[in-house]
Amino acid sequence: MDIRPTTDQELDVFVDTLHTAFGRFPETAAEDGGGVWWAALENDRNLLAVTADGRPVGTAGAYSFELTLPGGAMTPVAGVSGVGVLPSHRRQGVLSAMMRRQLADVRTRGEYLSVLLASEAPIYGRFGYGPATYTRRLTVTRSQAAFAAPRARGAAADAGSGSGSGSVEVLRSAECGDILEEVYDRYRRAQPGALSRPHRWWVRRAGQPPISPAPRYVAVHRDADGVPDGYASYALGESDTLKVDETIAADDAVFTALARFLLGHDLVSQVVFRHFPPEHPLRWQLTDFRAGQVDNDTDWLWVRLLDVPRALTARGWFVDGELVLDVDDPFLGEHGRHLLTVRDGKAECVPTDREPDLSLDVRDLGSVYLGGTAPSALVRAGHIRAHRPGAAALADALFGAERAPHCLHWF
Repeated sequence: MDIRPTTDQELDVFVDTLHTAFGRFPETAAEDGGGVWWAALENDRNLLAVTADGRPVGTAGAYSFELTLPGGAMTPVAGVSGVGVLPSHRRQGVLSAMMRRQLADVRTRGEYLSVLLASEAPIYGRFGYGPATYTRRLTVTRSQAAFAAPRARGAAADAGSGSGSGSVEVLRSAECGDILEEVYDRYRRAQPGALSRPHRWWVRRAGQPPISPAPRYVAVHRDADGVPDGYASYALGESDTLKVDETIAADDAVFTALARFLLGHDLVSQVVFRHFPPEHPLRWQLTDFRAGQVDNDTDWLWVRLLDVPRALTARGWFVDGELVLDVDDPFLGEHGRHLLTVRDGKAECVPTDREPDLSLDVRDLGSVYLGGTAPSALVRAGHIRAHRPGAAALADALFGAERAPHCLHWF
């Protein structure tokens, strides 16, 4: 079995092999090759698993993204996608071989983090990935969607009401691509856990709405000076349901203004917000808390560390302290004990022979890295071992982020 990069002429081979692995047939691309999910594939990052007689039986691709870390730093990451093995060659080590080769390539590029969206949750933990951001769906019954008057006084109440001096304009996604790209890019730079959407994605119309050619209306919010600072992509579905693909907002006030607009749409029985951010206050802003029902609460972005000291010193920190982390990476056969020292928002991470405070698998370090998973939850689950009283609580405080990490981008 040979694991090798694809050539410039093998994009069709890669796409056909991947679709065969999932038992699907490729959709038809536009004349310019855009408008399909694979239109933004980076051919130099695609791998093929090929048998001795030249038959392709597996695929693994990656995109080049930036990930926003707690504290606002942005770092290049590999966005793993397009992973599949033909049914005839599963459970023969093909996937493991591709994952091992891919991680080696990621390191060669100088990237110390790899991320993915897991089609099946049990698969990628054994390769060192852990769920790090979460998403959910909020369904609001429109007849119960009255907004409560804010009870606080002053600026905070004004911000929460969404009743500022901005405006909302309805456009079609095909006519406002530049606005969407600009607003999303400003948003992702301030949101921990968010991924970049490279210009190539917008030009090639790759991915899901509002990037793809699927028709969508877009509510564009503008501030008092007329500058776009938020949007919501939506379409009317079955049973008079307004389905919102994503809501991008510079702050809570902009999000509230867009939510008010959507919940005020005529001839709609309910509004469904996909990728609703964790800990968002919208339900608290409604007169009837039960008007908003949460479901499809699930993992989204999975994170894998390939250089523990680089990763830990790259992100921002909000509490001082120190921990000794004993980190095991069974898939790559690596192990390290690290002294993490945080002072004034910056971290140092050096090798140590001190007794550990926490022992953990690299997948669990990936889960807590962005601040979306409390280390104590994994201690209680039996995955992380705390060696002294108070170690889990200190880890919770140290690894916390300025706000819950959230990723909207599909890849």
